[in-house]
Amino acid sequence: MAVSPTAQTLNKPDRELDLSLRPQKFRDFVGQTKVRERLELAVAAARQRGDVLDHVLLSGPPGLGKTTLAFILADAMGVNIKATSGPVIDKPGDLAGLLTSLEKGDIVFIDEIHRIQKAVEEYLYAAMEDFVIDIMIDQGPNARSVRLELPHFTLIGATTRSGLISAPLRSRFGITNRLDYYGIEDLKSIIERSARILNIDVDDAGAREMAGRSRGTARIANNLLRRTRDYAQVRADNRITREVADKALELLEIDQHGLDEMDKRILETIMNKFAGGPVGLNSLAVSVGEEADTIEEVYEPYLIQEGYLKRTAKGRVVTELGYQRFGLKPRGRQGDLGL
Repeated sequence: MAVSPTAQTLNKPDRELDLSLRPQKFRDFVGQTKVRERLELAVAAARQRGDVLDHVLLSGPPGLGKTTLAFILADAMGVNIKATSGPVIDKPGDLAGLLTSLEKGDIVFIDEIHRIQKAVEEYLYAAMEDFVIDIMIDQGPNARSVRLELPHFTLIGATTRSGLISAPLRSRFGITNRLDYYGIEDLKSIIERSARILNIDVDDAGAREMAGRSRGTARIANNLLRRTRDYAQVRADNRITREVADKALELLEIDQHGLDEMDKRILETIMNKFAGGPVGLNSLAVSVGEEADTIEEVYEPYLIQEGYLKRTAKGRVVTELGYQRFGLKPRGRQGDLGL
């Protein structure tokens, strides 16, 4: 099964390239103005007091800069950062090993923190609040608890599913911020910055064309820049103009509205096979040949944000705008639209 160029996993060289494009300072981070200002203020206040930065929770769709902001915060505070992800920490001993290796002020970054095991999460409560962790040693009659003192540290959690974070864990984060999709001008600035780093010749119109098809996501903007660079290198004398960008993205089956092959397949399936909806997520997943979680987390957010798709109590429904995008008129619905 073909993988969408906007959703594909980066290979090793691309991951290394992606790291080189990440801003290292607040001044280089484009967009998310309010979030950036709040974090800069928190850093300035903590440094003035000689204090440790409060725990930070960053939420929002994938590819908007949550990991980048975590590393920028570590740089701004002048401390070390240790990064991991929720599914990797599967037992309390893993967490204890991570936290006891910290120095005062260090940052622990846990990506996809909503996927952390419940048993591990409960150990986090005392670690975040009282900077201690109690570890059980042995079992049965010989079992005993050992309390380990921890240096004051900062936990930065990132999540794409903030609703799955338990209330006790959420309440222990002093700073909570949600990242939203980027506007075209911000994406254009991101592409131009990345082009300078990669020494790519791209004009204003070419950068704007790619920005308009980047689904409001910085990671996708950089991915499209790399793929368009490949096209320009082979077929357009190493220069990206609007025409070159248009042809390159057309080859990737990404239209002028940022819809890729799977986006179109999802919408067309609902319109043609389910009379516009409503249709359940699992039925839709089987019909388009994609995992239900991937549809829900990767494709749906953009389609809903742009007004092509709507979630209702009965299932997914294509909106009037979705029909207009394909030059079609709505047919009879199978149920209530929920409009």
